[in-house]
Amino acid sequence: MAKSAFHELVESGKFIVTGEVGPPKGTDIETMLHHIDLLKDKVDAMNVTDNQSSVMRLSSLSVCHLIKERGGEPILQMTCRDRNRMALESDLISANILDIHNVLCLTGDYISVGDHPQAKPVFDLDSCQLVQTVRMLEEGKDSGGMELKGKASYFAGAIVTPEANPLEPQLLKFEKKVKAGAEFFQTQAIYDIDRFKKFMEYARQFDVKMFAGIVLLNNAGMARYMNKNVPGIFVPDELITRLKEAGKGEAALKEGVKIAGEMIAQLRDEKVCDGVHIMAIGKEEIVPDIIAAAGG
Repeated sequence: MAKSAFHELVESGKFIVTGEVGPPKGTDIETMLHHIDLLKDKVDAMNVTDNQSSVMRLSSLSVCHLIKERGGEPILQMTCRDRNRMALESDLISANILDIHNVLCLTGDYISVGDHPQAKPVFDLDSCQLVQTVRMLEEGKDSGGMELKGKASYFAGAIVTPEANPLEPQLLKFEKKVKAGAEFFQTQAIYDIDRFKKFMEYARQFDVKMFAGIVLLNNAGMARYMNKNVPGIFVPDELITRLKEAGKGEAALKEGVKIAGEMIAQLRDEKVCDGVHIMAIGKEEIVPDIIAAAGG
């Protein structure tokens, strides 16, 4: 089967840099298209989030199609929260018809954190089972074992949280996803590189590509909030101090860009992992500055 451009690039051994595009809540897509055009030549591929944080938005599949039309390389995010296995499989084979082959399989945030708390969560499959379903579609069968008229082709990934505490449940999930057929992993945000190196010693036992998640820190308050409220993320005190001493507003943001660039450069130069996934969370215009700060 033909491989996607992203799949071929990953296999080439290049240090990968991916970004993220958040679909809007509505039909006004001008800002999103601007972000796509800004990033398409700066990153190797763009994740398109799928009703991120359980907030209803434009579909990931439609935005991936727009990215392809504008000359970019999309990664289709798919969560199990909103669709049963039939709907997930339908979207997956539809993606192939649109020449979209990169897919990131996620379970999804729980419905109560979003803007439709009255909605019924589905979770017919979990992310591991979704990876298995992707592999079955490639074999020409659906999850019920029924024959397809034409096989599909995917470069399938999943996520892992390398700074989770305790870490052992994450390691078990990671191995299950590898056995299910995940070919690459994007991590949740990492800030403690020494700690991440220890995780990578474990991960290198497996034949998968690893991309470290880099979330832009806007200020010290954001860093403290993440430490307190986001499981599996730990921002070291020294980084919080740097952000605090930088000041407020644009000064703090510039320091956050510098921190992200330094981390990417270290991960690349020390060959800690195979690439990075940059999450600017609403500040996509800053991604080229982060890449420049990393010397790339």
